[in-house]
Amino acid sequence: KMLGRVLCAVLFVGALQPLAEASQGHISVVLLGATGDLAKKYLWQGLFQLYMDQVSSGHSFTFHGAALTALEPGQRLMFDVLKDLSCPPDEAPNRCAVLKDQFLKLSQYHQLKTAEDYTALNREIESLLRQEGLEEAGRIFYFSVPPFAYTEIARHINSSCRPPAGAWLRVVLEKPFGHDLQSAQQLAAELTGFFREEEMYRVDHYLGKQAVAHILPFRDQNRQFLDPIWNRHHVERVEIVLKETVDAKGRTSFYEQYGVIRDVLQNHLTEALLFLIMELPANVSRPEEVLQHKLQSFQSLWGLEKNSAVLGQYQAYASQVREELQEAQDYVSTTPTFAGVLIRSDSLRWEGVPFLLTSGKALDERVGYARVLFKNRAYCTQSETLRDAGHSQCKAKQIIFYFGHGALDTPAVLVSRNLFRPVMPKDSWKEAVAQSDLHIFGQPLSDYYVYSPVKERDAYSVLISNIYHGRKDFFITTENLLASWGFWTPLLDSISPQPLRLYPGGVENQHLLDFEMVSGGLAFTLAEPVELLNPSRQMPSDYKAIQSKFRQSPLVSAWPEDLISQLASDMEKTASKSVARSGQFHLALSGGSSPVILFQRLARHHYAFPWKHTHIWLVDERCVPLTDTESNFFSLHSHLLQSVRVPYFNIHPMPVHLNQRLCVEEDRGTELYAKDIMALVANASFDLVLLGVGTDGHTASLFPHSENGLEGAPTVVLTESPVKPHQRMSLSLPLINKARQVFVLVLGKGKHDITTLLSRVGHEPSKWPISGVSPSSGQLVWYVDYEALLG
Repeated sequence: KMLGRVLCAVLFVGALQPLAEASQGHISVVLLGATGDLAKKYLWQGLFQLYMDQVSSGHSFTFHGAALTALEPGQRLMFDVLKDLSCPPDEAPNRCAVLKDQFLKLSQYHQLKTAEDYTALNREIESLLRQEGLEEAGRIFYFSVPPFAYTEIARHINSSCRPPAGAWLRVVLEKPFGHDLQSAQQLAAELTGFFREEEMYRVDHYLGKQAVAHILPFRDQNRQFLDPIWNRHHVERVEIVLKETVDAKGRTSFYEQYGVIRDVLQNHLTEALLFLIMELPANVSRPEEVLQHKLQSFQSLWGLEKNSAVLGQYQAYASQVREELQEAQDYVSTTPTFAGVLIRSDSLRWEGVPFLLTSGKALDERVGYARVLFKNRAYCTQSETLRDAGHSQCKAKQIIFYFGHGALDTPAVLVSRNLFRPVMPKDSWKEAVAQSDLHIFGQPLSDYYVYSPVKERDAYSVLISNIYHGRKDFFITTENLLASWGFWTPLLDSISPQPLRLYPGGVENQHLLDFEMVSGGLAFTLAEPVELLNPSRQMPSDYKAIQSKFRQSPLVSAWPEDLISQLASDMEKTASKSVARSGQFHLALSGGSSPVILFQRLARHHYAFPWKHTHIWLVDERCVPLTDTESNFFSLHSHLLQSVRVPYFNIHPMPVHLNQRLCVEEDRGTELYAKDIMALVANASFDLVLLGVGTDGHTASLFPHSENGLEGAPTVVLTESPVKPHQRMSLSLPLINKARQVFVLVLGKGKHDITTLLSRVGHEPSKWPISGVSPSSGQLVWYVDYEALLG
């Protein structure tokens, strides 16, 4: 009866605004967490906006607020929120009043706590539809609840509250979606057991912000202007920023678990970054194409290291945590409330361009933007005061997607007048009148073409509308989510024990949080000593490299990042000495996982390395095509060779793939490689060989009790590995021992047992091939991190 009365009232509303068409079916919207903060601030208003927009669409609606709270108090809490709902300023007052009244009548509260409660809700929806003779179009379940509740709720919906065949189901999930890659994978796997990918809508409300949502359309509509300049030759840098004046007071239980990187950078700012750097698909309106291009962009990003970030914490945060979480007075929080992160891409379009992502709480202003700053090659002879801003090539050239707040206090797109007049859709964006007293990034607003939305809309209203329309391109897919966590988790792991820069908050921060790009990473500009959060507690960075002996050879030991830094520096020094002595440097590199971070370090930080005079050889190779991801050469190419300038004729992959077959003895691949070494490397003595160690004591592809390569002539051999791929090609132990220098890299707790064993055994290469490494006229140096050395 209730729904029937309301539908009659909707017909009355249609007299105010023509009804579009006959009923297209009924939609039930279930808001879980209907009395929570997010629902109060944004979601109910967004649902009311949806109702106002779609009341004449042909669909009928009911809105079901749900929470754990009992019926009467829950109903009271929910309707207190609904009474405060408002219409946009341009809505006619009489129509607004009618719509609000009907929305309240269409809204009901339910306590959803048990499986029986979900079954009862399903019965109520079905009964209502039968009484009114309506077809069901679909159901929306909006999860405005903590992620730990997702799985149980998903199970109940799947088992007893799905719509019938022919009607759709849309499940809306709020962040956080996990805490790191592993937890995100676990949550995704659990939800996939109940819902199909097309049924899940993961919300990142920044994708509903009008300026963010317009980045891709802007690039698409302005291809003619942007194609020549949207690249590393013309873009100086990109800044993506979200500054907040508020602190975390009242939210420290959440913030202690997540911090600023997980809360803002891993999701909001990363999505904006991808929209800026991804290759444009042919059709930016096709979600599948957009997703594939976003995933390709993730693959082009350099892995983040500890020095990729600067971190801070406002001074009052620790006391707020102790008070709100009832922690002891000596409790120390290492949660960052401020972060600046440098991101780089190795794509042909963006190689060398720095992308700076910055966010923090208790800062001097509330503002968000993505700013693309272009290089300026011009020199202007005429005095600045005589120049026309629209034509002066000496003024800064930039495109700014202004998310909101700040000096403009509205979403906007700004394009420097000396770049181009952009194409903007007139139905949704209007050119703003410049305010002469306003300056953006040091320039008067009159220096820009400025566009703002014709009708400003809240981000949640935009997203809820897109959920209704089934537009998936405004939401985060499982693949997208896991790719983002895969990118950010290594940085989160590496910075967990890092001391933070304390800052007072607000305008008093002055220059404390200013940072600059230094040696491929970031550092605070003010270099005065930073107070440690707990001076009595030693941090990993307090330890310096330990130098002593291991198996009668020099040992360098440190934490992994410091160890890799030292090893890379030592390799550069060795290379420079070799080039000075003979004009070239012959370097033989091992495969496996350990050298990957070394390769990345060499590529990103050692610009003085004499790559032009370096010959790259392989210590060993798996018998797979060189384009196979299992190939040592593929890893070497991906992490090092494509980023440095080694002449292509100085790169010597092992010939494992000859005559369209792999490692066949008759093809004589080993002889070919041995002949190349004899022809190019003086006395077949490499200047430097880099080795690793397996948990069984193998090195290169020389395994315990191997029939080939442990003794005899200095040559190249085929060997068998106990793990797949079994067939390998390797330098023999006698050939390795002819080298001038051999560096052995050992990383991780998993290598502690073999490291301990090797410290006690003698020369027994048949049992432990690494024990046979002893350069006949060269030097052996061990680089072992603390976990491998000390456990």
